[in-house]
Amino acid sequence: MSLEWLTGWSGSLDRLRDVIGTGIQSVRDCNTAALGTVAFLLAMFVWYCYHIGREQPRSYVTVNSLMQGIDGSSMQNGYTHCHSPECVRCAHSDGLNQKLYHNLQEYAKRYSWSGMGRIHKAIREQGRYLTSRPSIQKPEVFFLPDLPTTPYFSREAQKHDVELLERNFPTILCEFEALYKAFSNCSLPQGWKVNSTPSGEWLTFFLVNQGTCVPRNCRKCPRTYRLLGSLRTCVGNNAFGNACISVLTPGTVIAEHYGPTNIRIRCHLGLKTPSNCELVVGGEPQCWAEGRCLLFDDSFLHTAFHGGSPEDGPRVVFMVDLWHPNVAAAERQALDFIFAPGR
Repeated sequence: MSLEWLTGWSGSLDRLRDVIGTGIQSVRDCNTAALGTVAFLLAMFVWYCYHIGREQPRSYVTVNSLMQGIDGSSMQNGYTHCHSPECVRCAHSDGLNQKLYHNLQEYAKRYSWSGMGRIHKAIREQGRYLTSRPSIQKPEVFFLPDLPTTPYFSREAQKHDVELLERNFPTILCEFEALYKAFSNCSLPQGWKVNSTPSGEWLTFFLVNQGTCVPRNCRKCPRTYRLLGSLRTCVGNNAFGNACISVLTPGTVIAEHYGPTNIRIRCHLGLKTPSNCELVVGGEPQCWAEGRCLLFDDSFLHTAFHGGSPEDGPRVVFMVDLWHPNVAAAERQALDFIFAPGR
């Protein structure tokens, strides 16, 4: 080794010894309490980093999912969702669009691409449709383009089914009244669901829930359930189809919300319609009438309320989802396949 290298190494050791000595003297001169505080804060920081690193992401819990945990049932109503990956309303849009396109391809391979142009366009540009829609109409899940849009539909839109429902008004009312007698014991009878509302009570009794029959409930309303099979335009085979008895008690307000799609129109057959009850769709108010059907597009912003007194009793409608009249037969078949329950 050269003399210059040894001299340089010796100098480095001297400088290092001076730095260590200075540091030790600084610690001796420092306040003991301050050192303790710094040490405590450092330990807390290390613990915090360790804790955050191990913590698992928390799942978002809704009122609806809590209620499902109680009775093991599925979705409670049309706008409070379960956030389940299997639920068509709760899936993330990107994953949902890929899934829908896969389902459309599978349908076309089995049957035909004929008549699928509008559905293909809808799936391809779904993100743009859902984000660019005016706030008055904003379906949450699926928008089919080029359909006439209006908050309310005339009775002529689905004349056969409207007339059939109205002819069977006494039958449906009779089965509802038999069900409602069970409320006399002040507890929620089996089969009924309580929906989230800002005030009052909104109860539903589903015969068909998101395209799935509820056998226990259908056995309690056999004639009403058989009637569904006679409707020509009932949406009964996909996740957008529902049929239920809907009850609002006096003082109930349903928060404004949007339905999941514009491919259906919702039909309300009035069973019990006290005064001071209104449905507001797209800013336009309408009143129910006993024995009459009211048709509306629930992809528009809508709400309902019962402003009557307790003496007026509940507002009751039989609700069933019908196809939008401008959805072609080939498109209905494809949409039933694409949005089949559980697909």
